[in-house]
Amino acid sequence: MEPVKRAVRRRFLAARNALTPADVMNAASALAERALGLPELAHARTVAAYVSVGTEPGTLALLDALHARGVRVLLPALLDDNDLDWGEYTGEGSLTRVQHGGKTALLEPAGERLGPQAVTAADVVLLPGLAVDARGMRLGRGGGSYDRVLARLERAGARPALVVLLYDTEVVTRVPEEPHDRPVHAVVTPSGVRRFSAP
Repeated sequence: MEPVKRAVRRRFLAARNALTPADVMNAASALAERALGLPELAHARTVAAYVSVGTEPGTLALLDALHARGVRVLLPALLDDNDLDWGEYTGEGSLTRVQHGGKTALLEPAGERLGPQAVTAADVVLLPGLAVDARGMRLGRGGGSYDRVLARLERAGARPALVVLLYDTEVVTRVPEEPHDRPVHAVVTPSGVRRFSAP
């Protein structure tokens, strides 16, 4: 299954890489507006999110709006074993650019590290992805970081709303899946929200 996933990932990444900066910026604005209308985010006290990089669907406008609402926003910091630690977002000044080996540099929280378990306190977890299918199955980038997050939530008995932010063309009929893959509750795109049965 992994070679199939790699091929599908390449296709979605190629489409993203063809986007212009204006495409990305316009989509980010629409995504923030749609996401902020979600009841789950309207009532959330703590949201675990991430800082988008490159042509990923943009998250900074959404992070700033959540922070302005008084929401506690947790952002990941990549560990050497690909697991995620967490820190608090308090505005763009609270981010630092971190280079992880030969990978893309990531913007990570500059302040205190709260530990991998911090995510279990989130009311909503915003997950990165490359696609979501009609069943709510998410295709990630293949690093396994968020598979660990989802497993950690399950072990802790935590039940946050799981939401993926994507471009419209990334909601598809079916993505390849493996036994450890878990469905999400909703996907937000610039043109709307699609909900799935609760996992």
